[in-house]
Amino acid sequence: MTTQQGPQRQAKSPAGARTLAEELRARPDDDLVALLRSRPDLLNPVPGDLTQLTARLSSRASALRALERLDRFTLQTAEALAALPDASSPAAVRTLLAGPAKVKPHPEATPLSAADRAAVAAALPRALVTLRDRALLWGPDNGLRLVIAAREALAPTAANPGRTGLGPTFAEASTGMSPARLQQLLASAGQPATPDPVTAVAAFTTLLGDRARCEALLATAPEAALRLLDRLVWGPPTGTVPDATRPVTAQDAQSPVEWLLARGLLLPTSPGSVVLPRELALHLRGGRSHRVVEPLQPEPAPTAAPRDPGTVDGTAAGQAHTAVRTVEELLELWGLTPPPTLRAGGLGVRDLKRTAQALETTEQITAFWLELAHTSGLLAPDGEVDEHWAPTPGYDEWLRLDTAGRWTVLARAWLAATRVPALAGTADGKGKQRAALGPELDRTLAPSVRRAALALLAELPPGTAATPADLLPTLRWQRPLRGGQTDPDGRDLREHLVGWTLAEAELLGVTGRGALAAPARALLTAEADPATVLAPLLPQPLDHVILQPDLTAIAPGPLLTPLAQALALCADIESKGGATVYRFSPESVRRALDAGRSAADLRAFLDLHSRTPLPQPLGYLIDDVARRHGLLRVGAASSYLRCDDPSLLNEILADRRSADLRLRLLAPTVLAAQAGPDVVLGTLRSMGYAPAAESAEGDVLITRPDSHRTPPRAAPVPVPDGPPTPDDTLLAAAVKAIRAGDRAATAVRREPAAAAGRQLPRTAAAETLATLQTAVLLGERMWIGYLNAEGLASQRIIDPVKVEGGYVTAFDHHDGELRTFALHRITGVAELDE
Repeated sequence: MTTQQGPQRQAKSPAGARTLAEELRARPDDDLVALLRSRPDLLNPVPGDLTQLTARLSSRASALRALERLDRFTLQTAEALAALPDASSPAAVRTLLAGPAKVKPHPEATPLSAADRAAVAAALPRALVTLRDRALLWGPDNGLRLVIAAREALAPTAANPGRTGLGPTFAEASTGMSPARLQQLLASAGQPATPDPVTAVAAFTTLLGDRARCEALLATAPEAALRLLDRLVWGPPTGTVPDATRPVTAQDAQSPVEWLLARGLLLPTSPGSVVLPRELALHLRGGRSHRVVEPLQPEPAPTAAPRDPGTVDGTAAGQAHTAVRTVEELLELWGLTPPPTLRAGGLGVRDLKRTAQALETTEQITAFWLELAHTSGLLAPDGEVDEHWAPTPGYDEWLRLDTAGRWTVLARAWLAATRVPALAGTADGKGKQRAALGPELDRTLAPSVRRAALALLAELPPGTAATPADLLPTLRWQRPLRGGQTDPDGRDLREHLVGWTLAEAELLGVTGRGALAAPARALLTAEADPATVLAPLLPQPLDHVILQPDLTAIAPGPLLTPLAQALALCADIESKGGATVYRFSPESVRRALDAGRSAADLRAFLDLHSRTPLPQPLGYLIDDVARRHGLLRVGAASSYLRCDDPSLLNEILADRRSADLRLRLLAPTVLAAQAGPDVVLGTLRSMGYAPAAESAEGDVLITRPDSHRTPPRAAPVPVPDGPPTPDDTLLAAAVKAIRAGDRAATAVRREPAAAAGRQLPRTAAAETLATLQTAVLLGERMWIGYLNAEGLASQRIIDPVKVEGGYVTAFDHHDGELRTFALHRITGVAELDE
């Protein structure tokens, strides 16, 4: 393990700052820039002043987003602060995390050595600095305060014990309990009576917090009662008990549960449930808030021996070349025969299977190549009425790049993509199968997990491979709250994403034999151009093939792109590997002739690029197909067949295989068909003929292989995971605007008390909210102006208790009772003169 790197300065708060807004006001501009960079949601829109900024960062949604981006120890520090009373010291936090030095920990807690305690003490200042820098923590060093939203999110309760497994404090759990019942609990616990409920709760809290007195009380408990407490100690802290609210005294207790209820060691939360008070749980745990405290980031420890980095780079480069060729082959295929899009978006199952067969791979891997082409902007729907998937004009631009440049385009798009191809074929929440290229494959967590996993690989020695099991502990430590939804097998989305990332990285050539390759390191760090690093590792493309007498051509290595495209037009790929085998057939030669090539063009092309003479069988094949090509002409009438050889038309007319075309002889050289030209062409070709399509002017129609392209399309934008990180220019301008607004807001002096008494206090809504939240924290009494539902104005003196959901709960001195005030009806707020 190594200590997580981070700022090592001490977490200081400006002396005399009574609110978070005052603390932010005293911070330098660089600290505000760092705050806005770490919490970009605060900038939409830019706050008008520091009061508005404070109100925004104190909102629950913003606080939860900030908590999700904390590492495990910093989050444990925040959870410990939430379990402590407000205005606690760092020493109290350290004691709660590591436990008192001379107290024996609970048997189920991970024991801490002296080195572990030292690690906690060393990591705590960094955690506090992180919390303060992100405005989740404020106050002087001896009085640390979590912002209200963070405390409400992390404070353990009976309904939500959180990651600590603790419950409410005795004071919180006993709210609403009658004074007589509190005195009964004190008497049963052997404590003297107190004059009022407040002192009774304080006495019981002191008892549970005093280790010697609490231990003496537990020493009198039955063994069964102690076992029951032990079941609740690490959470959840609640249990089910019939008739839990029935008052039980020490003399009436018959069962272990009743023994605990009689002495206040369990408190009822409803007629059927009880809860373990937080103070007693901490006593039983040995004073620790967490079963396992993790001040250090666990480092990946792969068990496999490192491989030669040169071998890793060579393997990855070979796979990178394969990836580029596979995407090219896929898009060439779909350029000729574009599949339709589903009505709900995506690709049909049959088309996916057909494409997988053409690529000679699995459907899952085919979905990956399809998604990669789509996210790279090379593949998109064409937008027609009968919409189809087809290559974009960007694909033609991509083809003009060299292999290294094309791979860089694919790798960068993959790294930033929120599309998760592995979800294709899985069931959604309604049990319906998700389609490849469909709208349900985006996951905002994917890019961050992908980049984090590769960053961990980059930190390993060159040539070292790692498995998902090696990387997951570190990734969970870095972002414990960013795991995503859990599936029925108990695995969260992050666990799946790590496995998918490593598998996809191997397919794409980002890794070789499980270890990160040099081009991928350049891709992650941006210190060099990945294409420049990859280019020397790639095999040099060839400009020749070897023609064989068995109507095949062997490419002994990767071919230049124009040569590969031209060869694929007149021959079919028979096998792939280190050497690619192309086979010539009547159909493949006819395909080249349909695209406008002549027999002479094909012979010249093959003579130019073959290291061997043109074999005689191949020459005969080309001449034979060319001699018959275009002898039959198919045009649109519905459709017709035209031929200068009447005997050939009579032969077709008599053939039973042409019955579905419903042919009729119009003239000795013309047949009419009751089917479209495409159907007639396909049927005649299946019968062994070589017809050509004819235009209305009688010219042969040329079918070009690049005829199917979409209109210009941009690559799909990844689904944002919250607001984008602002650049330095925007941050500097935002801080300048906030400072200017704050100077304007604070320049207005408060009215004298005599003048203020003649009218309602008036403050901005953001200032009203921030002031009331501060009053709740400090327990201050406030003066407000309030408009009721009839529009009548009144002045109130209140003691705020809670600010939540657009309402203020406070004790109203005018009515002498606890009331709820709508925030939007409060005209303003002011402090009372002493």
